Amino acid sequence: MAEMFSTLGTWNWLIFGFILMALELLAPGIFLFWLGLAALLVGLFSFVFTPSWQTQLLMFAVFAVAAVPGWRHFARSASSHSVSNPFLNRRTAALIGREFTLEKPIVDGSGTVRIDDTIWRVAGPDVPAGSRVKVVQADGASLTVAAA
Repeated sequence: MAEMFSTLGTWNWLIFGFILMALELLAPGIFLFWLGLAALLVGLFSFVFTPSWQTQLLMFAVFAVAAVPGWRHFARSASSHSVSNPFLNRRTAALIGREFTLEKPIVDGSGTVRIDDTIWRVAGPDVPAGSRVKVVQADGASLTVAAA
């Protein structure tokens, strides 16, 4: 076994790294990618320094362990920047607190309001058409309003 490890060289680490990254394509989960990256880093360091096989294994272990918090930091910072529209896929939540003019009066608790190019069904106290109402709650495609 020690003989096998003593023959570890730069090309072995680079090939191992590319194999791990290719396996990531077959079984996605982002785990093998980081191990492959660690193997590639060991291979690149081996080009420059020519470390012993024990040092190469130690470097692989250190790089592999360091990849986990590195990935978490990267993922956390990337996800915080990608939230440019917090109401994406929650359009009705963006309407809460806004005021609109009733298109049809609220009679027996039901009426309509035009918001941009869409007619929305609203529920609330009876109010004549043309009155200003404020959206207080959104439930699916129905809005609950109160007099503004």
